[in-house]
Amino acid sequence: MLAPLPPTLRGMAAGTLLAISTTVLTLAMFPPALLKLLLPFDGARRVCDRALTALASAWVAINNGWIVAVRERSTPDWDVQGLEGLDKRGWYLVSSNHQSWVDILVLQRIFHGRIPFLKFFLKKELIWVPVIGLAWWALDFPFMKRGKGAGARHSDLATTRAACQKFKRIPTSVINFVEGTRFTPAKHAMQRSPYTHLLKPKIGGLGIALATMGDMFTALLDVTIVYPDGTPTFTHLLTGSIGRVVVRVQVRPIPPEVLGGDPIGDPAYRQRLSAWVDAQWREKDALITRLRD
Repeated sequence: MLAPLPPTLRGMAAGTLLAISTTVLTLAMFPPALLKLLLPFDGARRVCDRALTALASAWVAINNGWIVAVRERSTPDWDVQGLEGLDKRGWYLVSSNHQSWVDILVLQRIFHGRIPFLKFFLKKELIWVPVIGLAWWALDFPFMKRGKGAGARHSDLATTRAACQKFKRIPTSVINFVEGTRFTPAKHAMQRSPYTHLLKPKIGGLGIALATMGDMFTALLDVTIVYPDGTPTFTHLLTGSIGRVVVRVQVRPIPPEVLGGDPIGDPAYRQRLSAWVDAQWREKDALITRLRD
């Protein structure tokens, strides 16, 4: 256990382990990624996908280890509810509020071994992140340009649709931060958001995932993350000074009326999807208030 060490030393130890595991496991992805690129056969690509996912899952397991090891003894373990009955061989659409980069490691820790490996919608620029950008590409994470105008949105639709088609080869969990960016009071004020603790939802990525593979999803996992001691930074996580973490997971059925529509060219479909998400967002906003209190 690293908890007795000063926070700076804990952070250095965790950061070093994170850097080494990221580099080693990403380099190990080169052979299966190259084979998947060169071999046109679905069977071969499925084997490569399983190898890549196993390496990525090992990276998550290592992260989970140091997250526990560096946690300060005075801080209680994470308060997580709603994980019962999940299937690690199912297909899930995961929706969560978003406050910090820490959210990603929180989600990976609570769902590790319970549902398939989480895959995210990412900004196209992130493909150039050293080392880990290659891992995201090899794992078929969908990269979106998020440009303005109908042409850019249709390009995003085609790109994401192609990525989601690849997810059909093996069980996959697709996560979408519906707010589109991390919550801050400044962004909240600028948007004039009608919610107390949330930004306005952006349904484009969610609609694309539902249009492409909605009939394959076992359920929607509606995740609410609350940090009662304040929103942590990645440094807080590395040093074990993250404070309390409260997570609630609600398994929701996906109604037929939000499946298979066109989130760009069909206003009626967008209205149905918006109404469904708004109902979740209002319930989530009230839940965050109760959990903070």
